[in-house]
Amino acid sequence: MYSWGDDMSDWANPGAYQYDAKQKDARAKEAERARQSGPRTYVNRDAPDYRYVDPKRSVRSDSENPLIVAVDVTGSMARWPFEIFDRLPLLFNTLAQYRQDLEVAFVAIGDARVFDHPLQASDFCRGFDLESRLNAIFPEGQRKGSVDHPESYGLLPYWLKTRVEVPRAKRPFLIVFGDITMHPTHTPGEIAKVFGDQVAGDVAVEPLWREVAETWDTWFLRSPRCVMPKETDEQWASAIGAQKIVHIDDEPRAVDYAMGLVARSWGHFDDFRQNMRARQDAAKVDVLAKQIEKQTAAG
Repeated sequence: MYSWGDDMSDWANPGAYQYDAKQKDARAKEAERARQSGPRTYVNRDAPDYRYVDPKRSVRSDSENPLIVAVDVTGSMARWPFEIFDRLPLLFNTLAQYRQDLEVAFVAIGDARVFDHPLQASDFCRGFDLESRLNAIFPEGQRKGSVDHPESYGLLPYWLKTRVEVPRAKRPFLIVFGDITMHPTHTPGEIAKVFGDQVAGDVAVEPLWREVAETWDTWFLRSPRCVMPKETDEQWASAIGAQKIVHIDDEPRAVDYAMGLVARSWGHFDDFRQNMRARQDAAKVDVLAKQIEKQTAAG
């Protein structure tokens, strides 16, 4: 739906918003790369392309503004991961005009007790290069589903603690889209399977999350499909803080919420509000904007 360039012909109000003119040539270059590449192949993959999403490797960003977008790709999330990934050009083009050194990494989260590939994690990159990272993800949950409620969200903070370096970032953003509780521990076998590491005993995930949340501005955006809302909120509150849990009521607006959190923190919320008004109904924009303002005031 969204272009890597400045084409807004399919927006609700074309012409009501313009991206920063200083980066127009860069967006045009990325749009041409997208045109030559053809359509995204995310839904057709049969296995991860570990050239791009191997969780065993170390990754580094020298940007002052790295961003990690992590998505639960288990069966209960239904089409939500695809809707999130479909908005990649919108997310990058919008936020990159606020901080031109923005770099993004993607993480796909599954269940280590069910999946063959329970964590797929990319390096940091920019622009159309991000498409190759999304195309590398295998949507295993759409094929295999999941047999229990908890998922392996705890693999994410382990990866961050052991594989990720962001030496110039002061408080980068980590946005997690999910719908359920997490396994409270990961066994040595699970850690070895995913990362190749040898650990002496079970790894408790909540302490890992609390460490990560001290460095990363961490948010959990909870799907309206959540079947255990009380238990989910309680566990995530213990891990990252109750004020960092967002209840998403309208799934297609979830990426807007994530972008709004970042834009408000970076001092560009008024511009982002205009961006939303060009794409959707003004009443929805006002509701979403008020929710973000309230949430960030609390957080």
